Amino acid sequence: MARHNPAELITGAVVLLLAGGFLAYAVTNTGQGLGEGGYVLHAAFDHVDGLSPGSDVRIAGVKVGSIQSIVLDPKTYLADVTFSVQNGVTLTTDSSATVSTEGLLGGKYLALATGGADTDLKNGGTITITQGSMNLEALIGKYIFGSGPGGGGGNRGSSSSGASNGGGLAPLK
Repeated sequence: MARHNPAELITGAVVLLLAGGFLAYAVTNTGQGLGEGGYVLHAAFDHVDGLSPGSDVRIAGVKVGSIQSIVLDPKTYLADVTFSVQNGVTLTTDSSATVSTEGLLGGKYLALATGGADTDLKNGGTITITQGSMNLEALIGKYIFGSGPGGGGGNRGSSSSGASNGGGLAPLK
């Protein structure tokens, strides 16, 4: 049996303690808890480009949960997003969910806005008022080629979500 130098044992113990410290720091400062409580909600979107499991769920810019899964509903062909919201944060039945971006080129997150209804969503509930992600290339194309009957970027000042024409580009004439 090989004999180990006491300095090697002490160095190994210090390395393990440092690794444990870094792990504890990462868990406490990223908002990810080990077995953190909360309740699960669902929302359906036409586009969830850039959103992925583990992405933040925020209200007023404050993280209140995370995305658990994103699957395609074979009946509606919409993306069904399952996410958790921490206990103590109540959302009403008329709350809305939007796929948003951190800055111009930042990551995506799910932004929630609470409504004014008297009843709250329960565990397993569904948010029905949703707005999918905006495709930057499609927006630039609409600006350049126009999207209205007159062309020339007729919707530059509007806040349309693209639902009226399916979110696609207008044909060139």
